[in-house]
Amino acid sequence: MPKRNFWKVLLSIAVVVFFAYSMFPLKDREFVDFVKVEAQAKQSEFDALLKEAVARRDAHQAPSAFIALKQLAAERKIDLTESHFPKLNLGDVKNIEKKNAILLDHLLKESKARLQLGLDLKGGVAFTLEIAPSALENMRSDERKEKLTKAIDIIGSRINAFGVTEPIIRPVGDSRLEVQLPGVNTKDNPDVIDSLQKPALLQFRIVHPTLTPAMTGGQTPVGFERMTLEEDSRSGTHVEEIYIKRVPEADGKIMKQAFARPDQYGKPEIILQFTDEGRSRFAQVTRSIVENAQSNNLPYGRLAIVLDGKLYSAPTVREEINSPTAQITGSFTDREAQNLANVLNNPLDVPMVVMEQYEVGPSLAQDAVDSGVRASIIGTALVAAFMVTFYTTGGFVAVCTLAINVIIIFGFMARLGATLTLPGLAGIVLTIGMAVDANILIYERMREELAEGKSLASANQNGFMKALWTILDAHFVQLIVCAIMIFLGTGPIKGFGVTLCIGVISTLFSVLVVAHLTLEWMFTSGLVKKFTMRRMLKNLHVDWVRFGKPAFIASWIVVFAGLAVVIYKGNNIYGIDFRGGDAITLQYKEQIDTGKIREVAAAGNLGEVVPAYISAIGGSQEMLRIETETGKSDALFAALQKAFPQAGFVNLGTSVIGKTIGDEILYNALVAVLASMGVILLYIAFRFEFGFGIGAMFSSFHDILMAIGLFVLTGHHFSAPMVAAILAIAGYSINETVVVFDRIREELRLNPNTSLRDVVNNAISKVFARTIMTATTTFLASASLWIWGTGVLKDIAFTFTMGVLTSTFSAIFIASQVFYWWHKGDRKRVEKHQDVRPTYEWQGASKASE
Repeated sequence: MPKRNFWKVLLSIAVVVFFAYSMFPLKDREFVDFVKVEAQAKQSEFDALLKEAVARRDAHQAPSAFIALKQLAAERKIDLTESHFPKLNLGDVKNIEKKNAILLDHLLKESKARLQLGLDLKGGVAFTLEIAPSALENMRSDERKEKLTKAIDIIGSRINAFGVTEPIIRPVGDSRLEVQLPGVNTKDNPDVIDSLQKPALLQFRIVHPTLTPAMTGGQTPVGFERMTLEEDSRSGTHVEEIYIKRVPEADGKIMKQAFARPDQYGKPEIILQFTDEGRSRFAQVTRSIVENAQSNNLPYGRLAIVLDGKLYSAPTVREEINSPTAQITGSFTDREAQNLANVLNNPLDVPMVVMEQYEVGPSLAQDAVDSGVRASIIGTALVAAFMVTFYTTGGFVAVCTLAINVIIIFGFMARLGATLTLPGLAGIVLTIGMAVDANILIYERMREELAEGKSLASANQNGFMKALWTILDAHFVQLIVCAIMIFLGTGPIKGFGVTLCIGVISTLFSVLVVAHLTLEWMFTSGLVKKFTMRRMLKNLHVDWVRFGKPAFIASWIVVFAGLAVVIYKGNNIYGIDFRGGDAITLQYKEQIDTGKIREVAAAGNLGEVVPAYISAIGGSQEMLRIETETGKSDALFAALQKAFPQAGFVNLGTSVIGKTIGDEILYNALVAVLASMGVILLYIAFRFEFGFGIGAMFSSFHDILMAIGLFVLTGHHFSAPMVAAILAIAGYSINETVVVFDRIREELRLNPNTSLRDVVNNAISKVFARTIMTATTTFLASASLWIWGTGVLKDIAFTFTMGVLTSTFSAIFIASQVFYWWHKGDRKRVEKHQDVRPTYEWQGASKASE
């Protein structure tokens, strides 16, 4: 292998090992067993302490061994770090309880699987938050609704920084919110709810310049209040009591952003970034503190930073601070610092209190999970078999790079703390179907080079270089679309953007680095002397432009028919995620499989249902909770009683639940789609030519509308995963279109005397086989999920299957035709752009004579 490839080998190995390691452990480990192995000193003493913790848990004196161990260490003032985990450096933290909290939180996190399963596969914890009664006084009903809607967005942002955790957050009634968190256990994480319900009231207050409680004998000065400050130092925990002015000088409105980071000693601190007005206000406040100190002949004054009524720091102020940032330091753990920064970035308007907490079982039955996994395996196997059948050695290399691609995707998601849901798994399978497109592009270019009599090594290199910019253009546009989803989208839109972005980057790496490196080594070493590639279609000569107009008209008739049905059905096209519904809670004597409950609902034409078993935290009785469409809970209850009389169902009550996909998420999704169309136009116009940009934008818009229309025409209902599936179609569509456009541009350069009509026809004919091959691999993946999957998998797969068909159609009959019509069939209009203007022989001769 050439030395120039040595760095590629090292990079490939390092990346694969890094992301493979990021996925481990694959399963949660029992906390007690894990910490017993991790203990580094005085093992027998620690084992005895663990035994006591387990006994306390079993006696119901603590909800878990984790909490019991924390309690025992606090009661006996045991420093677990020094006694049993001396190799873990916790910096300068002196407070024993803080040190133990940091240590145990770290160990608990390490005991968990890196990639957690979602609510549909594993369940999680749920709790209901209610606006505090004191805040409800004199609040109008419309104002309550507004506060709840805002609280949904804020709590979602606190939980879901990257959009990949996939919680459920929705209103219940007019003053409550229900939050369901996947992969969370409040027995081990009792403070997870506290960080979500905080209002995050940040205040900057002045410290009394001359008086302290020790000086006044507890007589508080007028306008001030007494507060306590605890700070860790090298010598231990320092406690100080000071007087703080009651009326704040500024609040959290002066802040733009907050984030946690370690200070120079490794202790957590929070950095506040001010707005422009906030910076000016902070400068005024610090200037007044300095002036007041000088008037009292003091070298400095102090400014108190108070969050939710707790004093976190009171730094000295010696001069006016006109800086864009400030720091909050204090005695808190890494988790507390991160939670504080999180709530500061997303402050609640009203305080909320916890009304109830309960564990939630998986919403999908095991047979549905098994069928989904089976469908995913079948889809992946079909894609692999197709590639090996048509490209033999190249297909095998493509399959190996797909495995690396999947490792990178899962590893990256694990590092982000993502939860894996069944729809998420389906999305990865579809990504696999699309990922082989880059391989197919290179192989088809290699076929052309081999047809000209070139060697395998030369064909590989030339084919790679000719396909490179097509691959980069297609994937770069997808990355731009992902960036728009991430920065403009919220909730599932943002999460899908993050996941798709990971898939695009991993595909580029696995194909452009790993696959190319592997093939180059195989060819230059002489290991492979023959590269067999089969064809689907040969030597096409079709007047594609001729069929453009009738195909264009026919497709738009379907689009408008679908849109007409959308308008006619109105809100009926939405599922529970979008419209809300009812939640009925049932007591039972015999547990019924959730899959059978779905079958009863389907047989009775009762619409969408989401069943899950729940149990109150601290209680032993398990109940069945079923979400239904509005007004159908009673009919479902009657149908279940008739179908399963042995279950002894008793209706404990029905509540109205709100939608989990709010108006803001839908609005942001629409903005993201429109912004994506604009970016596609600008990028393609910049890289190709404006007519190409118009064609690409028009094609993507057509495919999105067509997918929505076909989805509704076939009687499906929109749910949260459907939004992501439709956005995925936009990315797939632009990928297909860029390949066709790149070939048209190449034909314009190579054939300066050919008419634009012939250029378009020749370009489409040359990439048609590749387009069908790519569509086939993606179709195999989506069709497998459609045929063998259940529930939401079928909906996602159906949507994407329609998207594959419409995207393939539009790349040939919409995008290229719009480009052709935009220039009125005249190549001279295209050649005004330098990128596609050919250099004629007489021009070259003229330049040489000059």
